[in-house]
Amino acid sequence: MQSNPIDTEQAVKIHKALGEQTRYKIIQILSGESNLCPADLENRLVTVALSTLSHHLKQLSDCGLLTSQKKGTYIYYSLNTDTVQRFAPYLLEK
Repeated sequence: MQSNPIDTEQAVKIHKALGEQTRYKIIQILSGESNLCPADLENRLVTVALSTLSHHLKQLSDCGLLTSQKKGTYIYYSLNTDTVQRFAPYLLEK
C-alpha cells in the first residue's frame, strides 16, 4: 500500500505531539470527556500552568488531534475522533 506524503507528514506530527507526557495526558482526558476549556484541563492535570497548557493545546490542535469551539470568551476543546481513528486508534481504546 502506497502512503500519501501528506498522511505521512501528519502522522509524524501527531506522534511527535503525543511523545510529550502532558499532551498524551490531555488526549487521555479528552477521550473520556469532550468540550473542556483550558481551566477544566488545568484542574485535572494539576501540575501544569495555564500558560504551558495553552502551548500544549496549540500543538495538539495544529497536528489535527483536537478541535476547538469558541463560546463567548471561552474556547472548548474536544478530540478530533476522525483524525485519532485514522492515525492513532489505540487512543480510543478503553
